[in-house]
Amino acid sequence: MPEQASASHAVPVSRLHLVPDEEAEADRMGAVRRYDILDTPPDGAFDRVAALAARLFDVPVATVTIVDEDRIWFKATHGLDGVSEIGRDPGLCGSAILRDDALVIPDTLLDDLACGNPLVTGPLGVRFYAAAPITTVDGHKLGTVNVLDTRPRSITSEQTATLTDLAAIVMDELELRLSALGTVRQEQRIAEAERAAREQAERDKAAIAAFASTLQRTLLPPALPTVPGLELACHYHAASVHDVGGDFYDVFPLADDKWAFFLGDVCGKGAEAATITSLARYTLRAAAQHTADPVAVLEALNSALLADVWAGSRFCTAVFATLSPSPAGDFTVELATGGHPPAYHLSPAPPPAGPTAPTRVEAVHPAGGMLIGAFPGARFASTTLHLGAGQALLLYTDGLTEAHTSAASRLGEDGLAAFLTARPASCGATQLIKDTVGLLDALPQGARDDVALLALSVPTPDQDPALTGAGSSAHTTAAPADEER
Repeated sequence: MPEQASASHAVPVSRLHLVPDEEAEADRMGAVRRYDILDTPPDGAFDRVAALAARLFDVPVATVTIVDEDRIWFKATHGLDGVSEIGRDPGLCGSAILRDDALVIPDTLLDDLACGNPLVTGPLGVRFYAAAPITTVDGHKLGTVNVLDTRPRSITSEQTATLTDLAAIVMDELELRLSALGTVRQEQRIAEAERAAREQAERDKAAIAAFASTLQRTLLPPALPTVPGLELACHYHAASVHDVGGDFYDVFPLADDKWAFFLGDVCGKGAEAATITSLARYTLRAAAQHTADPVAVLEALNSALLADVWAGSRFCTAVFATLSPSPAGDFTVELATGGHPPAYHLSPAPPPAGPTAPTRVEAVHPAGGMLIGAFPGARFASTTLHLGAGQALLLYTDGLTEAHTSAASRLGEDGLAAFLTARPASCGATQLIKDTVGLLDALPQGARDDVALLALSVPTPDQDPALTGAGSSAHTTAAPADEER
């Protein structure tokens, strides 16, 4: 890394006069409270910024901090394990937020303020420090993005600009987070108003339907990602245009070329269900970044639902799994379940059985998986399966199996298994979803509940290579209010 810096990046002794203005500090703290970020759980977006800063500057420690009234709180750290906050001592972050530009201290022992900071005098022994303020559009400094080293060094003006850009990325993420929180809380206020004024709700049905549709889209991925060597497909059917459902799914990458996917169903509908759905998706994604054990991920979601005051007595069911590719082109699936209906593993019949032999359909349902968010001591179960060429995996919510085939009977798990047995296993995830939706549409009374479908398949060598890694997404809604069943 270059060791030369322009003179404009040296830290003058005049920094000693930088002290917080009482009125400006009060306004700054108001901005910190507005973003509601202090003491929140780890978040992958901020963690990635800290890791990227450490990599770009080739330093052992990088952090994203928020400066509170009397402490420096770490939203994300790289190379600083076990530290969540430090006192608001002068010299480093406490001084960096008093500047409009980046603060660069080539040698902390030669700086009048930094030399007494605990990060300098303590076991870490920081000798180099650089920080860029995280600044709101109205000019308030919420905290800093920092890089630290245990040896003196200098950085170039281009590197200083890079650090400033990373701070701007953090600010953008905070704005997105604030917007999402506002959407969920607004929906909660709307739901409470509906209960208090039913007659007004009749006149507002069209507006509520449009809002519900928009919010529902925010709770589902707009499209599935591209997973090398895998075909993905999904479908979402909303039973009502007026209620936000609690069915959810997602597919996302993990470290070491692994992937994770989940599908679940929150009890109930409406704004409260949407709140829990958002919490469930966020928790599952966050927990998966910290543990490779699907059971531990479901345990984290169970704890989050029990601890969150918005959840109340609501619970959910879910399947969470990890995908590990092999050089041979197949995948190892480690799948955990919490109170959810079985997934189905489809395999072609062995060659001696002939081309007309039925597809082998195996229910994937580890015994012992309990409801999520219902009991503090809930236990979850897992199993491991192999997903090879020509094989597929189908996940669904219970709106599918509870759909009525007649006034007195439902499709059920047996009916679904029989349907899957009668279709080819190796036609791919997209066709599997299309066929399942066709089954749903052909039922005399259709689905009375929301239905989420997610399918994964490994193409065979003779299938179209363009399908490998393909993802599709389909969303349907129920008939208008006057035609709903």
